[in-house]
Order: sequence, then C-alpha cells, then structure tokens
Amino acid sequence: MMDLTRRGFVGGAAALAATPALARTAPKAAITNPLVRNRADAQVFRHTDGSYYMTGSVPEYDRLVLRRSKTLAGLATAAERVLWRHEKTGPMSGFLWAPELHLIDGRWTMYFAAGPSGGGEDVFRIRTYAVVCDGPDPMTGAWKVLGQLQTEWDSFNLDSTSFVHKGQRYLAWAQREPGIDTNSNLYLAPLKTPLTLAAKQVRLSVPTLDWEVRGYKVNEAPAVLARNGRLFMTYSASATDARYCLGMLTCRDDADIMDAANWSKSPQPVFKSSPAHKVYGPGHNSFTTDERGRDMLVYHARDYAEIKGDPLFDPNRHTRVQPIRYAPDGTPDFGEPVANGVLRA
Repeated sequence: MMDLTRRGFVGGAAALAATPALARTAPKAAITNPLVRNRADAQVFRHTDGSYYMTGSVPEYDRLVLRRSKTLAGLATAAERVLWRHEKTGPMSGFLWAPELHLIDGRWTMYFAAGPSGGGEDVFRIRTYAVVCDGPDPMTGAWKVLGQLQTEWDSFNLDSTSFVHKGQRYLAWAQREPGIDTNSNLYLAPLKTPLTLAAKQVRLSVPTLDWEVRGYKVNEAPAVLARNGRLFMTYSASATDARYCLGMLTCRDDADIMDAANWSKSPQPVFKSSPAHKVYGPGHNSFTTDERGRDMLVYHARDYAEIKGDPLFDPNRHTRVQPIRYAPDGTPDFGEPVANGVLRA
C-alpha cells in the first residue's frame, strides 16, 4: 500500500494564529499573509515528524522548488532548494506547473506538469510527470525523473493530487477529454503505481455552471479534505484572473467514491475574490493543519484585480493561509479571503 498523503487532507500545517498578546510577545510565531510571495499553486505538506514542506509554481515556470520549516509561519523565511530544472529539449523543456509533494511507499515523490519549449501553442502541450528523491531527506537527496502519468487519453492534463481512502491510494487530476468542449474536467482513479492507474478513470465534474466558465471552461486543481464522514474535494474554476474561485464536490466516505453519481457539486463558489479585503482570484488550494491541530486552507491569490496581459504571466500570485471553520452540518466553511497582515484567530 502506498502511504501518507498530502494535498488531499490528509495534510497538515503549522503556526499559532496570533492574538494581539502573542503578536507582542512572540512576533516570529505569527502567520502573516501573504505567507510566501510569488509562489502560485501552493501546496503545504505536513510530515509525520511535524515538519512543514511547501512547494509551488515559480513565476519563471522553469524549476521545482521546496522549503521546510518546523512551523507554518516559518515557511515565510525558510531556505528554498531547487530540486530539478526543466530540461534543455523535449517534452519537459518548457513551462513547469503546479508541483505537489507526496510520500508514497516511503519514497518522496513530486508530481508536476510540463510542456515543451519553442513558443506557440505547443508550449501548452501539458502532461503530468513525477520526480523522485533517492533518500529519506527531500531537502538533501538527489531528485530524478520517474516518468509520465499514463491516463486514458494523451491529452492536456495537470494538477495531480493524491490521497489514501480506506487503504487505497487514489489520484485526482484535471484533463481535457476528447469530445467534450471544455478546457479541463476533474478525474479520479485508484493508483497501481505513482504513475499508473489501477482501474479506469472516472469523470467527476465538468465545468457547466456560470461561475465555472468565466473566461475559460475550467475545473482544475483538486484537493481532498476528509472530515465528518465525508470527502470534500475542492477545485478551481474559470480563468486565472480575479474570476478564479473554488468550487467543491462532496461524497459520503462510506459510499463508492469511484461512482460519480455519489458526488454532489456545490451550486455556488465556496471561496472567491474579496474586493473588501483586496484579495483577488483565490484558488489552487491545498489543506494542512497548524500546530494547534486546526484545519488550514492554503491557496494563492493576488492583491489586485487589474492585470496587464496574460494572467498566467503576472508573477504576483502569493501563497496565503487561513483557518477553516465548519458549519453545524459538518461541511467546511471557508469564509472570505482574509486581508493582508497578521492572521488573527
């Protein structure tokens, strides 16, 4: 069985949300948003030893990076290591997108998406790959390419995340399916190996609601939170500007999660831009816990709405964190993106 999970919560994260007194006595322990600037597609992985690992897309899209801290707040200033750089030629020579760290069968594995260099539409011939570490410490070990994810179609795919449910490791990801007029849909399958499926993939969601198709028809970046007898799968929708937002699928954890009929979709976004707090385009999230054991939402967003040119090449998507609260029925309430500054409890 493949062990330990990650963005599928099944994750974790750290640092006490500061009260005013705590901020005065221990300012270094306070989480301040943005947590890490210029890191999009944010993922924080809390290891069983309590350490926090963070990765994300860099504005140049040319390398895979990782930082580690004993606290969630400490990720802001933690040293960052480059694990791997894009190749000089071939299918992994262009943009690198959305890395995700997992510990699978005791081996550090990082999923990412990549395309070829050369310009034109070909740079968006995006496929999913993985690199693996040769030792127990991902910050010091050597990383090498494991291979390419094999799915039902050879088509645009990215944003792979992995989680364990009832002893089986699964992969969820976004892909363009031939015959469906969308940019990407959400898919799920059990894993045989980190890059091969153990059963036919199932389509969980297609962007059809008005808030899922603004600019582009997008469902992407799934993340799984297992709580209160259910699996909650958040995902990102629409274009990557201020219209970007989070939706959510829900399935009872005693149901067959490979039956798409068992998943229900929230009719409205569960997390979206906050002009009042000047946080725009929140999305591509992950889940973790802080040192107090509170569930935390990790996501990226910008501090402004107006963007010149392609939003993907605007570098100012910053990693942010905030606590998750729960409604009386046990569903997560993500609230509104908090404003910049010290995070209050």
